[in-house]
Amino acid sequence: MSEALKILQKYWKHQEFRPLQSDIIDTVLNGQDTFALLPTGGGKSVCFQIPALLQPGICLVISPLIALMKDQVANLNKRNIKAIALTGGIESNEMIDLLDNCQYGNYKFLYLSPERLQSDWILERIKSLPINLITIDEAHCVSQWGHDFRPAYLKIALLKEHFPTTPFLALTATATPRAQKDIINELGLKNPQIFQKSFARKNIAYMVFQTEDKLYRIEQILKKNPESSIIYVRNRKSCTTISTQLNALGFKSTYYHGGLSPKEKDKNMNLWMQDKAQVIVATNAFGMGIDKADVKTVIHIQLPENLENYYQEAGRAGRNENKAFAVLLTNPSDIIQAENQFLNVLADKTFLNSIYKKLCTYLQIAYGEGINEQFPFNLNHFCTKYNFPVLKTYNAFQFLDRQGVIALSQEFSEKISLQFIISSKEVIRYTSLNPNDEEIILTILRTYPGICEMQTAFNVVLIAKKSHHSESQITALLHKLKEKEIVAFTAKGNDAILTFNEIREDERTISKVIKYLENQNKLKKEQFTSVIKYVQNEQECKSKTILSYFGEIVSEDCGICSYCITQKSKKSNSLTLSAEIISHLKQNELNSRELQVKTNGNSNEVIFAIQTLLENEQIIIKSNNKYSLK
Repeated sequence: MSEALKILQKYWKHQEFRPLQSDIIDTVLNGQDTFALLPTGGGKSVCFQIPALLQPGICLVISPLIALMKDQVANLNKRNIKAIALTGGIESNEMIDLLDNCQYGNYKFLYLSPERLQSDWILERIKSLPINLITIDEAHCVSQWGHDFRPAYLKIALLKEHFPTTPFLALTATATPRAQKDIINELGLKNPQIFQKSFARKNIAYMVFQTEDKLYRIEQILKKNPESSIIYVRNRKSCTTISTQLNALGFKSTYYHGGLSPKEKDKNMNLWMQDKAQVIVATNAFGMGIDKADVKTVIHIQLPENLENYYQEAGRAGRNENKAFAVLLTNPSDIIQAENQFLNVLADKTFLNSIYKKLCTYLQIAYGEGINEQFPFNLNHFCTKYNFPVLKTYNAFQFLDRQGVIALSQEFSEKISLQFIISSKEVIRYTSLNPNDEEIILTILRTYPGICEMQTAFNVVLIAKKSHHSESQITALLHKLKEKEIVAFTAKGNDAILTFNEIREDERTISKVIKYLENQNKLKKEQFTSVIKYVQNEQECKSKTILSYFGEIVSEDCGICSYCITQKSKKSNSLTLSAEIISHLKQNELNSRELQVKTNGNSNEVIFAIQTLLENEQIIIKSNNKYSLK
């Protein structure tokens, strides 16, 4: 038995590798650069975790997904494998300690985002680590033609200079042929071994149904397939609405979206994972690191933004290899709605320039300043102040975030985070000099004993009630104390923390990233066109359409998708119609119009049946344009 298989059995309790996993591991252990495209459920993490465990040193894992990094680190730690993630919000001192642990503490995995490599001191520390493998997860982000391109990924190739003999392993679940070539070039992979598992999921029936009443169709599907299901929706409100409607119809349903607290997410997730809820209604925030093998049905009730995301989300069905269904429900108005959501909200250069300048004005950042400054930020307030459309503005900020111009961290907290940053003695001295503020401050100190030592979740309503003051008086005092540098706090109503990663240079800042914006907009339009083709094309197997998009050409139809089922039905109808035509022609010679009347059939179906009978030489056409038996 190979050492790799022993590790798999010891830590993961699997008896054998999935297709390509063993080959990828062997190639990495031989020190070769490797590119692996393993669709959803293909077991990508094992491909770098096992070779890293088989060698001395530490594996560097570069990933853009904080949730996935945390999930993988937690899973490794559960298996008593030492792993660390340098995620956002970690102070520099703590980061130094973590990197020290990597160097001296026998850690096997260091996870970090590509943006971390832009910090020179972090890069210097990494150079001193005994790196045995560099893994680039979600490698499609390297490519300008990948669906989540991030320029910070382009810096990864610099690691080749510092680790010339260390193998690179690029992993992705979705990359078109154009993106694959781009990834290999941008990472500087040297004669890489390329592994690509087929995108075909032979047990998944891809279904597209036109329907005006989507809820009724969902009800039919869930009754026919009462096993575990996921319903993907576009926004948070739809999560709760659809889940409530399904519960009213007698289904056990829960929901999941990015705005839930961690406790609510865990609770709802467990209900579904433990089969206490048949259905989980979710936004695309759901699914990262989720591996529930027995999902029978995945339903999308709105058009996806691209086939990459759709394939990944649909692929969460049928991981136990049993027959499963990926259903897309649509109606004519969906295309217009999706265009409004995905295309009409794309920022151009003029809009991006305007947004950036107004942001600097809003936050009072002078030209040439702003780098590393943090600000509480309310998107709705900003958009209202400058009359900007919210979704388009949000997309613009997301773009600037991915380019590393700013960092936007979601908070979604209804409580203020507060800390007194002067000594407790100085706080008491301040109250003696400002008796009007004394009652509120003393109430805060009594309610939150540790507020002078650490950031503390602060409830305005509670302090207002205890101190017999209004909420506005409490908030006004906090702003006053902040201005006097007595407290540090994030005010209620701010839905994000915004950090400037570069100095303000207006047009120069935007011009550096504009080519990426133009490429991104072009790509998004092409991707959406592919979604429309998938939905509207009634002349091709749905599985074939998806495989073709990812550069995989197959000759045979899948036989189980909505197109194939329709074709089987047509053939069945055609056989019945052909038998009826032969029966009528036994009595008389008839033309096509007369045959249509006699059979009461659809004109296209009748013509198709006549052509089939002619090709099979069962009937002939006379000079009078009438048909008779041969």
